[in-house]
Amino acid sequence: MSSVSAVALLTVGVVLVVGGAELFFDGLLGWAARVGVSAFVLTVLVSGLELENLVAGIAADLKGLPGAAAGTFLGGTTFIALAVTGLSAAIAPIRAAMPRGVLLWTAASPLPLLGLAADGELSRLDGGLLVAWFALALGGIVYSGRDVLGTEHPGRRRLAGLRLLAGLGILTGGGVVLGEGMQRTVSHLGVSQSLLGNTAVAAAVEVEEVGRVAVPARHGRGDVALGNLLGTIPHFVALNAGVIALVRPLDLGSASLEVHLPPAVGSTVLLAALLWWRRGIGRIEGFVLLCLYAGYVATAIITS
Repeated sequence: MSSVSAVALLTVGVVLVVGGAELFFDGLLGWAARVGVSAFVLTVLVSGLELENLVAGIAADLKGLPGAAAGTFLGGTTFIALAVTGLSAAIAPIRAAMPRGVLLWTAASPLPLLGLAADGELSRLDGGLLVAWFALALGGIVYSGRDVLGTEHPGRRRLAGLRLLAGLGILTGGGVVLGEGMQRTVSHLGVSQSLLGNTAVAAAVEVEEVGRVAVPARHGRGDVALGNLLGTIPHFVALNAGVIALVRPLDLGSASLEVHLPPAVGSTVLLAALLWWRRGIGRIEGFVLLCLYAGYVATAIITS
């Protein structure tokens, strides 16, 4: 019965994620046209507000699980840059040329975290600095990408905000349903909190992101697909990390510093470099990114 239930949860979750992503994408385009901004800019601003990720990180830290808390933004970043990008590109190639400034700001977004975490702790002062850096980095991405335009659909402006919010709600619900089975299974295997936070929890709370990226790419809107990716990363490595440290200083163990922080930084730089070099992410690049993520997970399991 448990296996049947797990399959049912996965099926319902997939349906919700796909349907919610379609509705969110349609509402986003209509809202962008309504307020007169590019869909890319609006996506960058909206996509990274992953409250479920932030709440999971704060809760883990307050419960004395700093490794799991750090995993929500470290493992989450690696999951977004490698797994989400790779799987989405395998479904539908992501084609869009990004301005150099957007890619430079994205590549630089995890660097302050790398420096501040070197002493093994994120203090409240570090948290404040990361939040300030987030505002600067996101502003840089938005300013650099202000002229990124796509083919809008002005006829769909009516009730655009309602469709956007409804799609976001359905997406989130679908992600919860999909992630429930993953978390229940892995949490009973006796794995370390750091491994759990950086892999299962990070993937569970961000699984709906695949829909947000793959659906626009399938509709030929690579700008919106990339806006989801490039907007989410600075939220994770700067805003979420900073807010968690502000709530309670975060101790970073050797696993976080040596196993999970380098891939979070490296995968972000790699994604920006690929987008500059290839002007998008094709199926071959997507497959390579998925292989890299599999290697990261294998390394995390071996070293845990």
